[in-house]
Amino acid sequence: MDASKQNIELPELIPLLPIRNTVLFPNTAVPLIVGRTKSVRTVRQAQKMGDLLLVVTQKDPSKDKPQVDDLFSVGVVCIISKISQLEKDSLQVIANGLFRFQITELVEHEGYLAAKGFRLPEVSSAQSKRVETIAGEIRQVGKIILTLSGAPGAEALIKLLNQINDPAQIADLGCTFIHLTTLAKQRLLEMSDLEERLHALLSEMLREKERLVLHGEIHNKMMDRLSKDQREQLLREQLKTINEELGEDPKSSDGLSKRIEEAGFPNDILKLVQDEFKRLNSIPKASPEHHVIRTYLDWLLAVPWKKTSGTPSHEINLTSARAVLEVDHFGIEKVKKRILQFLAVAKLKKEMKGPILCLVGPPGVGKTSIAQSMAKALGRSFVRISLGGVRDEAEIRGHRRTYIGALPGRIIQAMKRAGVTDPLILLDEVDKLGNDFRGDPASALLEVLDPEQNHTFVDHYLDVPYDLSKAFFVTTANMIETIPPALKDRLEVIEMTSYSKPEKMEIAKRHLIQKVLSDHGISEATLQITDEALAQLIEAYTREAGVRNLTRELAHLCRFAAEELAGENPPEKIIISKLQLESILGPQKLFPEVVETDAKPGIVTGLAWTPVGGEILQIEVARMEGKGGLILTGQLGDVMKESAQIALSLLRSQLIKSTEIKFDQSEFHIHVPAGAIPKDGPSAGTAIFLALASLIQNRSVSSHLALTGEITLRGNILPVGGVKEKVIAAHRAGIKTILLPEKNKGDLIDVSPEIKNQLTFHYIKDVAEVLKLAGLDGFGFIPTTITITGTSQTTNTPLAN
Repeated sequence: MDASKQNIELPELIPLLPIRNTVLFPNTAVPLIVGRTKSVRTVRQAQKMGDLLLVVTQKDPSKDKPQVDDLFSVGVVCIISKISQLEKDSLQVIANGLFRFQITELVEHEGYLAAKGFRLPEVSSAQSKRVETIAGEIRQVGKIILTLSGAPGAEALIKLLNQINDPAQIADLGCTFIHLTTLAKQRLLEMSDLEERLHALLSEMLREKERLVLHGEIHNKMMDRLSKDQREQLLREQLKTINEELGEDPKSSDGLSKRIEEAGFPNDILKLVQDEFKRLNSIPKASPEHHVIRTYLDWLLAVPWKKTSGTPSHEINLTSARAVLEVDHFGIEKVKKRILQFLAVAKLKKEMKGPILCLVGPPGVGKTSIAQSMAKALGRSFVRISLGGVRDEAEIRGHRRTYIGALPGRIIQAMKRAGVTDPLILLDEVDKLGNDFRGDPASALLEVLDPEQNHTFVDHYLDVPYDLSKAFFVTTANMIETIPPALKDRLEVIEMTSYSKPEKMEIAKRHLIQKVLSDHGISEATLQITDEALAQLIEAYTREAGVRNLTRELAHLCRFAAEELAGENPPEKIIISKLQLESILGPQKLFPEVVETDAKPGIVTGLAWTPVGGEILQIEVARMEGKGGLILTGQLGDVMKESAQIALSLLRSQLIKSTEIKFDQSEFHIHVPAGAIPKDGPSAGTAIFLALASLIQNRSVSSHLALTGEITLRGNILPVGGVKEKVIAAHRAGIKTILLPEKNKGDLIDVSPEIKNQLTFHYIKDVAEVLKLAGLDGFGFIPTTITITGTSQTTNTPLAN
């Protein structure tokens, strides 16, 4: 070591400068750009302390404010030979490395980092001749590397190598011009044993030499092959030569060739795929087009072309299918019967082509689970596609490959997830498809759902015909009215109505409680919910067509039980009774609809359908002096307002000669609570007519009577929908007698016998029958035959109040 280096006295605290992505070695000079505020302050402090500076490499170069743990423990003490001021308060510092330095302590001193430690001596455990021999080998290999690399300044470095005799200096210089990672250079810096450092450096230099020699050979072979008209393909030829040197088959492309042969493509598509594969091999991997073609081929190979999963149609076991549906679902006999009929036809035809089933019903009634059970019964893969809110046609047909980030549409993606050509695909929420300037996804579905067209479905991304005819499509919707007509024409609608209270009780006992207990890690022997508690839970804490909220409330009870069972003194068994519900779930959320016991003129009970089931409507009418107007309140929709106008006009037409009622001097106010809930539909027309008639005659209608039906200006009663839900709501509210349009008589088949046997039904054709059954005067309307609970008879006996 130079005497000048030996004589340098180090201060107790030496300013420390962190550097990134490089390592400074002794006996070398490097320019450093210093821009961080604390680093600039460190350099200025070093100037005051004899230009001595400790340079240490950061472990993580991304950190702007390195802490103690972010720095290596060995650095290099250097002396600053030159400082130049750059723009934006940055400095360029020329640092000359002196010797290695072991850090023992780092401190924050007056706004800059400083270190305590000691100088690392050069240690050599070998004889000087051995060290000199290795150093000489490094000198020779280093000159070869510099010559092969042709790097700027290579000649000057070769000259410097020839002038240096000190093995330590040769090692430090050699570390600066070979390609090593920052971590590898730091390891060399931390080696205090000179012979060990020389051996490690020589190994790295020999690897570098081999790399450069191989690169030169490849380059020479390339130059031999090239002619003037081939120079445009330079990169492509280089890639081929590299593959040859590595002994790899360029046709393999990670096994793509074999996968293409085994995919089962039709002949016309196979030719297209092979052409794309040839293009892939002729394009460098660095080219953006290479990635596009590779992704395209991956998608073609990911989609199933011949693999099937399901039982052939002619081998469908109807007994097994019926058992699956019965186990998974309680009630909905009409739906299960229609599905079994569909499967029976498919078995006889030996193919699944036929109508596309559309399950329509309120949320939570089991539309999706029915489709899953169908897939289980058929032994097919099940894939669900949610279409709610989809507005872009490309979501169905895919994007063309010209767009960045293009992908196939949801249909092809579903086939990929299924992995077979014959899955059951559920198209969920088809009634919520939208359309805008990006196209109409509902129209794109027409080809998918048409058995005569979907065997050649073309996705914009794949751009080849794909056979969807083996797939079995089922759709779901909440409202049939919002499905586009052309799409609706391809669907066979199966109505799924809301569940009654007894049905919900059975569903909870058979399915929900067991599932919720399992989800919360509770055994059936540990937690018991009484029937009374379950009934109260359904009536007082949930009001819905399905059972989703019921599932949530049952989960609430399980969480309560889990807290008790996980405590310090867990009970052996928890029994939740009706009386405990309020303390667990809070105050009762819902109160049952109960008809008013005191009947008053102008008040009639109507029946309504909502997406979450049926409800009763208390229709109230008041008369006051005015100019013949009609006031409507209760957030009534346009159709309901028109029904009220028709009812009033019908009465006025019959009472036009009456001297008791001066319609031109009277004003009628019709209100339907609750005012915060929007209401619409034609089915309240008959009830509004009866309420007006009751008020005009000042005679009350039985509070235990409810009715529904659309009214016409001639006084006829037209059929309405949602009969099952309305009857269930009437039964729940304590209604005893229901007036239904005669044409709705057949709809009672969907109502359970337990409910029907507790009610009396009258089937009405016109308003005269309504007035007669309600015990009001006929206003001159001529009654017709009234049908009571299936028995046709003429009656003049009004229903008792």
